[in-house]
Amino acid sequence: MTNVQHPATADRQQLLETGQHSDARQRMLVLTDIEADPDDAQTLVRLLLYANEIELQGLVATTSVHQKTMVAPESIHQVIDAYEEVFVNLSQHAEGYPDPSELRSLVSQGLPVYGMAAVGDDMDSEGSEKIIELLEQDDDRPLWISVWGGPNTLAQALYKLRQTKSERELDRLISKLRVYTISDQDDSAAWIRENFPDLFYIVSPGGYGAATWTGISSVVEGTDNSTISNRWLAENIQQSHGPLGAQYPDVAYGMEGDTPSWLNLVPNGLNTPERPDWGGWGGRYELDIPDLEDMDPDGFTGGVSVEPETRPIWTNAEDTYTPMVYSDFGRSLKPAGKSFDGYRVTLWRWRDDFQNDFAARMDWSVKPYSEANHPPVPALNHPARISVRSGSYFHLDARNSRDPDGDSLQFLWFNYPEVGSMPTYPVEINSAENMARVHVRAPEVEEEQELHFILKVTDRGSPRLTRYERVIVTVTP
Repeated sequence: MTNVQHPATADRQQLLETGQHSDARQRMLVLTDIEADPDDAQTLVRLLLYANEIELQGLVATTSVHQKTMVAPESIHQVIDAYEEVFVNLSQHAEGYPDPSELRSLVSQGLPVYGMAAVGDDMDSEGSEKIIELLEQDDDRPLWISVWGGPNTLAQALYKLRQTKSERELDRLISKLRVYTISDQDDSAAWIRENFPDLFYIVSPGGYGAATWTGISSVVEGTDNSTISNRWLAENIQQSHGPLGAQYPDVAYGMEGDTPSWLNLVPNGLNTPERPDWGGWGGRYELDIPDLEDMDPDGFTGGVSVEPETRPIWTNAEDTYTPMVYSDFGRSLKPAGKSFDGYRVTLWRWRDDFQNDFAARMDWSVKPYSEANHPPVPALNHPARISVRSGSYFHLDARNSRDPDGDSLQFLWFNYPEVGSMPTYPVEINSAENMARVHVRAPEVEEEQELHFILKVTDRGSPRLTRYERVIVTVTP
């Protein structure tokens, strides 16, 4: 794959350069082929627990290659009914949970028709009209379309906009869209990317075997996979966790394959939605034109044809990752004996963190505040962007971090080399990396370089919860 500059990227250059956290919640509309596979209901259960962090603006039942002739909005309502029973309890733990009646008002449907057969004149639906309505709102925030099944409802909205808007207005509306699709689950996906080349689009096209999203449930030899086990799900999510937990169905094909489409929108200090290449809970993605042979063209797609990409998309990136493990004596954390690399790694490297976060929020649905755990609050003692000279020494400092429950905190600092401008030159922490304040020596450089350091703060409550800060260090000659 070859890195390229996306036309729409230049228009957002200032935001992309800063990558700063925004106080505004990300707004999102979901397209779900719920009932095609239990994983859509699983993902919806998790999503509603984060409805205070992400502003849901639409829940649209759709078709896919796995469910071509029906849509099931009633199944969305069933999960919302369970949410209603725990809404008051959830609201004790965090502000911003939407009233159940508000969530019900968001439910609509696309046409019960597969793929491009549902795109064209007189093919409008509640769902496609909702997308247009949201785009036309006086709201400067981008609109994320989280696609768990086929995207033909989005394709219809784009088709109608192109038929009814001036070129300038069409470009303006498209610039507000952000799309993440779980592979290509109908033939409208390739049509969208070819016909709207400036559309911000995250996808692992082709066979599912070449998809970053599969990292959420991949069993990785040489690591602890317990947090994706059926036993863990039963104990931490499904059983003794109230009506919402009871709505979480057993795994049939794979656990929560759709969840990566929105995990990077959770404001956890690591995620930066406008920068898929910076990595986060939902994986890391680069702006590339993938080669056809890298797209598992002969792998499983449910019958959707795999076509060469015609323009840049945000797609699979690769990390090299060495897990840190607990040490009984001496320094409390140490590198494991094995390193891993690949595109799935960019997602599963954070898996224990977001699974524990899920379990804690499920506790929120049934426990009082005093009996549940809440995430720590990292705090830097310096700006999130600093500049240092080549070869100089500097400190990274998070001694003001705290925990709302009074829990003890564990710290870990590390360089994320794939994200900066020196991907083959990881910069080591010169002191013990598990201290709140660490010592680093900048590399010797002959031209300006950018380094990303991640602070990971984990409490010792139950389950253990993690939040992050990202420090971007510019090294000048």
